Amino acid sequence: MDGLTIGNSNRMLETGNTLKELRDSKMAPSPSTGSAQGSKSFADTLKDAVQNVNQAQQVSDTKMQELAVGKNQNIPEIMIAAEKADISLRLMVQVRNKIIEAYQEIMKMQV
Repeated sequence: MDGLTIGNSNRMLETGNTLKELRDSKMAPSPSTGSAQGSKSFADTLKDAVQNVNQAQQVSDTKMQELAVGKNQNIPEIMIAAEKADISLRLMVQVRNKIIEAYQEIMKMQV
């Protein structure tokens, strides 16, 4: 784990740990990020990442609605869910921007 990757960010979102904490604990790779990932296509990896972001957004929305109607009064939990959703969305946007940038560079190449 040299830097922030999609696998690292997914583990950060799932566990709530920072990248440093993940490095310090030397967590074993989860099945979705281990050797099985080599058999997954790039499209499948992106699809899974989009689904994870969507799920985080839905959890955040549900918790916000529960707060609005008075079902949930745990504001720190709601704020953490909202921040996780925000960070995962920002990461996904940056990944999308890099993919588009790489595609544009490829299209500029002369054959």
